[in-house]
Amino acid sequence: MAESHRPHPRVVIIGAGFGGIMAAKALEQAPVQIEIIDRRNYHLFQPLLYQVATADLSPADIAWPIRGIFSRQKNVTVTLSGVVDVDTNERRVHCEATTVDYDYLVVASGSSHSYFGKDHWAEHAPGLKRIVDATEVRRRVLMAFERAELMSDPDEQARQLTFVIVGAGPTGVEMAGAIAELARVSLCEDFRRIRPELARIILIEGGPRVLPAFPDDLSAEAEAALERLGVEVRTGVMVEDISDFGVVANGVTCPAATVIWAAGVKVEQVGAWLDVETDRVGRVSVGPDLSLPGRPEIFVIGDAAKVPWRDGRDVPGIAPAAKQQGKYVGRRIAAQVLGKAVPPPFRYRHYGNLATIGRNAAIIDFGRFKLSGWLAWWIWGIAHIYFLIGVRRPLFVAISWFGSYLFHSKGARLITGLGNGTSPGLSNRDT
Repeated sequence: MAESHRPHPRVVIIGAGFGGIMAAKALEQAPVQIEIIDRRNYHLFQPLLYQVATADLSPADIAWPIRGIFSRQKNVTVTLSGVVDVDTNERRVHCEATTVDYDYLVVASGSSHSYFGKDHWAEHAPGLKRIVDATEVRRRVLMAFERAELMSDPDEQARQLTFVIVGAGPTGVEMAGAIAELARVSLCEDFRRIRPELARIILIEGGPRVLPAFPDDLSAEAEAALERLGVEVRTGVMVEDISDFGVVANGVTCPAATVIWAAGVKVEQVGAWLDVETDRVGRVSVGPDLSLPGRPEIFVIGDAAKVPWRDGRDVPGIAPAAKQQGKYVGRRIAAQVLGKAVPPPFRYRHYGNLATIGRNAAIIDFGRFKLSGWLAWWIWGIAHIYFLIGVRRPLFVAISWFGSYLFHSKGARLITGLGNGTSPGLSNRDT
């Protein structure tokens, strides 16, 4: 193992998501050097990606430069690079651009889309994990309306105006509701040859109900709210193929120009980096202190960690859990460095589940307290603004939301990424 000659222990954090950011902030007063490694130069507020994808918000509203977040925290250095491998014996992280030694390692690398072995579907059905995903979905959705405006063939026009979302978890439900409102409210007066409000939005779920993490009654209310928006909800339906033409599910072909994937996630590379076994989605099992068994200097948090919780379930891969884990690991490392008593084993505090179904509709499950409707929508919005505090002043996002709410406007209806001046009517590859 490489001997450290640094004046302070070095804490290397892989990933600047919710967990990584909170771990670094928890170490602000500790006598350590912190190195954050990420292949992107920004921290992304993923819960609102769907609002970028449906033109409610611009990317700048939900993403902030990592260096800007830590500009006043002098013990933080940011390295813009992808991780290639980790040498756990020598305590080194090998990156694309450099090699970084560590005394403590925090792996908070997040997750990516899982197409359950059908990776070729990704070309036809993008998911929502990155800014580039959201802007690509926005482009496809808006281009579908533009192409429909040019079509003389009614069947092709109908295909362009059909949107299929695969997966009815929070992301799928929120996307379906947002696209429905985009078509029926925001775009309804913008076109002359088509009626955007007649667009079909189809939500496909392989399980028996939407939002399976919520209680049955709230799930039923969410489905009813979607149907009031005009969304066609199809549960117990398995997708068999996705192509440029559309979706095949339960043996039936559904022509659709735009398909959006919201059905699964996976964790990539972490098991290979740390030379440990993972579960079927790539998560690493950690101990009660979130460290790797046999490697007390290595911590795995967020989507990459398999952390037992209650009733045989694991801690969910959501932002509040990642933030709690990051704060816990930061405090634990600080205590070890200062020679103080370390915190007790990690305990996840679940504050509830929230999901929105378009404007004025949401569901909230706080355990004994459940709520749906417009009041739940406002609580959902306030909760998300609260999460923005500490990263950037949330005033700008609040103003954007409030303006959109009052005037039913869409402020970011920009179509980008066509390339070469391609006409929207010439190439189906743009869908």
